[in-house]
Amino acid sequence: MLRYVRRAAVSAIFLAICLPAACSGQSGRGDGRYRTFTDSRGRTVQARVLDVDGDKVTIERRDGKSFTLAISAFSQADQDFLRRPVRPEPAAATGRDWPRFRGPSGMGISDATGLPVEWDQNRGIVWKTALPGAGASSPITFGDRIYLTSYTGYFVPDEPGGSLDQLQRHLIALQLDDGRIVWDKAVAAKLPEEERIRDHGFAANSVAVDADRVYAFFGKTGVFAFDHDGNQLWQADVGSKTNGWGTAASPVLYNDLVFINASVESESLVALDRKTGAEKWRAGGIREAWNTPLVVTAASGREELVVASQGSVLAFEPASGAPLWSCKTDIGWYMVPSVVAAEGVIYCLGGRSGTAALAVRAGGSGDVTGTHRLWTSQKGSNVTSPVYLDGHLYWAHESREIAYCVQAATGKVVYEQRLDRAGQFYASALLADGRLYYVTRSGKTFVLAAKPQFEQLAVNDLSDRGVFNGSPAVAGNRLLLRSDKYLYCVGP
Repeated sequence: MLRYVRRAAVSAIFLAICLPAACSGQSGRGDGRYRTFTDSRGRTVQARVLDVDGDKVTIERRDGKSFTLAISAFSQADQDFLRRPVRPEPAAATGRDWPRFRGPSGMGISDATGLPVEWDQNRGIVWKTALPGAGASSPITFGDRIYLTSYTGYFVPDEPGGSLDQLQRHLIALQLDDGRIVWDKAVAAKLPEEERIRDHGFAANSVAVDADRVYAFFGKTGVFAFDHDGNQLWQADVGSKTNGWGTAASPVLYNDLVFINASVESESLVALDRKTGAEKWRAGGIREAWNTPLVVTAASGREELVVASQGSVLAFEPASGAPLWSCKTDIGWYMVPSVVAAEGVIYCLGGRSGTAALAVRAGGSGDVTGTHRLWTSQKGSNVTSPVYLDGHLYWAHESREIAYCVQAATGKVVYEQRLDRAGQFYASALLADGRLYYVTRSGKTFVLAAKPQFEQLAVNDLSDRGVFNGSPAVAGNRLLLRSDKYLYCVGP
């Protein structure tokens, strides 16, 4: 009798899943990852697998509703599928992927066309998703997914209370077409942590993604690799120190390595094995550096891993970590902007006063300040990173409400234009579709023509009482913008 009751209960659950699905099946998205499941009585439902835990499976219908039930409720063929050790492959990479901080090149450039010029809260919004926690990291895309980090439990803007022992970082996967959250993995903070992080909180590092894994850097809590279903694959420690400005550098992928700028955590640049997280090499002396490294190709064809540190730009051999060269910056402050490069020349911004920008030719050896440093300038930025186009550098100053264009060959200012009532800029510049996109901390986006003559095309306001610290990302002909409250998809 008890067996009959259990069988009837399972049958009723499956029937409840199947009937609504039959009504909504015609309007579901055909994204290629759903399959038809059959129960022991031959009834079917189209769904996809979210999680398999022992003898239970969580599936999601096309209308977005999810259910957890026993694997034994399915046909034998489906039971065999659900219990097989190999999970379905993640969506493949596409040419529109934005797989790391500042895009495929790491320099804030996209070849996409048809991007939006004008929008606000009432127009041009494809979707808007409330985020489970605050953060300053940038959206990252791969295939049909968006990956983003946030934090909860402590020091969350507009949320009173909380305690450090409740602090968690989150890695979130969202569906690209509609912004729906697919999964949310929380990682508890390794304590002690800073009691206050100025300006941007506890989730400022963007992730990096490849076909197999999502790589997240959570400061002293560690570097983590997850698969595309949200399962943790490995964790690695790169240092235990903290800072009142938090941690912000993002992972960089190169061949079989993951580069981590652990300046805050251990004053080190660390290379980890992509598959295992094992440390492959470590270089010291990376001080006061919040920027994300860049692999640069010198005129000779040699690849160099470049990072801006306090007082110097440093270059390392990517495979071994051997030091190649250093160049003095004459900048006495910490270094936040990430470098960009073109035609074998590296361009670096930083500092609050005095020298604030420089250019150095790659390919040297030892101290190259006297031989390879091409120019310095007092025009720069202390936070935002620039973009390069056709012999010119473009950026917005973080606090002076000024947009700059300078000649890359000389550092000579081409234009220095005030942006009306802009406020602060922490997001780095985006160059796409012949336009420059500068996002302010209040949610305004200044759209300028990408040319050496100043031309303002639009000012768009997404103010939501949150703070926009993350840099914009490109997804096809759309833009992804995040505040510490929402993720926005903007476009046609």
